[in-house]
Amino acid sequence: MRDFIFKRIAAIIIPFICIYGFYVILHGASAAGGSFAGGIILGLAAIVFSTIYGLKKGKKKFPEKVLFCIESYGTLFYGIIGMIGIINGAPFLANKLAGIDLGIPGTLTSGGLIGLLGLGVGIRVANTLLILFFTMEGADS
Repeated sequence: MRDFIFKRIAAIIIPFICIYGFYVILHGASAAGGSFAGGIILGLAAIVFSTIYGLKKGKKKFPEKVLFCIESYGTLFYGIIGMIGIINGAPFLANKLAGIDLGIPGTLTSGGLIGLLGLGVGIRVANTLLILFFTMEGADS
């Protein structure tokens, strides 16, 4: 009975945890918080899923190949976003100098490329946390 209750509560709460994690990531450029904190929240939501539903189901939901691809391409994504400034004749990761519209201060798009960078870094942090969890759990068995 206890597992049933945990699984039902997790099924209700985990989507809200993920939404909050993405909220923290996306609003990190204009408010307190950011990509690292949001990535930790997303990673912990995946760890909660894997803990409650079992490690096998967690590894099936988050396959190792996908995790390693995200880990590898996260840095490439960061570099490509940074190159937008160089392509436009400005320094690496430049916003205003590269002609990127910064929007109205205090809004979601007011950081220019920072929101995209935050999204990439947040997903990479969540991914790294999940890889560490699976590696440490796999060492026991």
